[in-house]
Amino acid sequence: MDIEKIPYPDMIIFDYGHTLLYEPDWDSRRGNEELFKHISKNPDNVTVDDYQRVIEQVYGKVMKVRENENCDISSVVSDRTAAELLNIEFALTPLERQIVFWTAATKGAVMPEADKMLDCLNEKKIRTGVISNIGWSGEALKERIDRLLPNNRFEFVIASSDYMFRKPSKVLFDIALKKAGLPPEKVWYCGDNPKADVEGAAGAGIFPVWYDNDSEYTDRDYVPKCEHLHIKDWIEMVKILDKL
Repeated sequence: MDIEKIPYPDMIIFDYGHTLLYEPDWDSRRGNEELFKHISKNPDNVTVDDYQRVIEQVYGKVMKVRENENCDISSVVSDRTAAELLNIEFALTPLERQIVFWTAATKGAVMPEADKMLDCLNEKKIRTGVISNIGWSGEALKERIDRLLPNNRFEFVIASSDYMFRKPSKVLFDIALKKAGLPPEKVWYCGDNPKADVEGAAGAGIFPVWYDNDSEYTDRDYVPKCEHLHIKDWIEMVKILDKL
């Protein structure tokens, strides 16, 4: 795309997974073992294996809904369903339960140069935010982002599970624009998914940036059918902003 035609942004909104952060060494069993240290009611002597089996069944149904209907169900609902099926309780709030499990399953890690890129945006006084297709709540997601990217100045963190709709639905982008108080032509959206992130943003009138990193999750067989900025790393985007 001709750089001279790219509008300079007042705000840049980001995807979460494999855009800002990623989740190496994921182990759900490790997360559930940590969760079971906080069990407060277990009259039937349910084991971690029992819980793992039921939670996988519940999440299997949730995944089918996500794939077929492009909508989300909060992990809070899924967790409660599994726990009540097994007649167990935890001495944790729903938010604490998400954080305990998620942190044990994977502590998370920063995508290359994402922290430096955000520092540059802060220096340029470009506002920032996050929209993520994710089952965790926005509060749990914000906790993770703040822990791993402590210098961020995200004005909002929008999780699809809190709103039911998933990208590429226009709904989450429209909500973000309302929160920002900006028209779409003043905003960029950056993500690794060519359909959900790039085409989704374009459908809302937001300028899309395809962060085509080298992760195994990038869909290289599909090229977005809309005008977009195509980058391979975050420093490349900073250099482009310097030229605009």
